[in-house]
Amino acid sequence: MARNKVQYYGTGRRKTATARVYLRPGSGRIFINKRPAEVYLPRATHRMDLAQPMALTETANGYDVYANVRGGGHTGQTGAIRLGIARALIELNPEFRGTLKRAGFLTRDARKVERKKYGRRGARRSFQFSKR
Repeated sequence: MARNKVQYYGTGRRKTATARVYLRPGSGRIFINKRPAEVYLPRATHRMDLAQPMALTETANGYDVYANVRGGGHTGQTGAIRLGIARALIELNPEFRGTLKRAGFLTRDARKVERKKYGRRGARRSFQFSKR
């Protein structure tokens, strides 16, 4: 079960965003870059996405989340923080692993932006063809 530890740590990455997530005993508040999640993330869907791993393991009201995140946009940062929360929850209680794995919260989303190729307008899009 839970060990007597002050905080639990997890790293999450998505696209170009990297998040360092700390779980500390508290009342269930989420802070991102020293700001409340309501202030940092304007979309309610992003905030709901963050709370999913804690709601699934029923630890939402027992721990506060402190996340430091860099790179990417709001969606990438949200995905990175969610993975970090899931990994920190496993450090808190290894029995959560099966539950989180089945829900897909432990899978790192490997999709990244494809690089631009020479002779093309983007990664795949060509310049407009002109017959004459």
